[in-house]
Amino acid sequence: MSKRIFIWVAHPKSNSLNTALAARYAKGAEANGAEVRVMALADMDVDQDFDGYDKRRDLTPDLAEWQENIRWADHVMIVHPYWWGAMPSKAKAVLDAGLLSGFAYKYKAKGVAWDKLLTGRTGDAIITSDTPSWIDTLIYRSPGRRVMRNQVMKFTGIKPRKVVQMGSVKLADATKIDRWLAQAETMGATAA
Repeated sequence: MSKRIFIWVAHPKSNSLNTALAARYAKGAEANGAEVRVMALADMDVDQDFDGYDKRRDLTPDLAEWQENIRWADHVMIVHPYWWGAMPSKAKAVLDAGLLSGFAYKYKAKGVAWDKLLTGRTGDAIITSDTPSWIDTLIYRSPGRRVMRNQVMKFTGIKPRKVVQMGSVKLADATKIDRWLAQAETMGATAA
């Protein structure tokens, strides 16, 4: 049986470096026999007025499809830009409204423990930034990578495989971008 890979392009613009990285990741995965689904934040109708978890709201059709893609997948890959130390607010709104209790995790009746409901999946992430990754690591201690690895993937039971940051995008020449695209393709191939 082939690996099922869901790629979420969590960039609010449809024509971005993130889109190109996702396409090359998919190319590498499909070349090694994986079945791939891609969903783009730019095409999603997202309510950014999420006001908490105390009352249930119906999922929008796009959020329901996003959840179904995660449910279907053996492996999840998220690619997003890094703006002001985090993913774009529209992408964060998808995580807030989509990674719900009962879908991604379930708190135990007593205490602070929880069940990780997405166990059995692996995950990769590519984060693009204008900040070079070495500066982000040295000065800020990699907050975007830590959040993706720990609070998103590990919290829900997804086993992180590779969480990488590519930057500085604004200083990158065509040669560097080609190297990043090749790296994304290799990541996809090894995920398959």
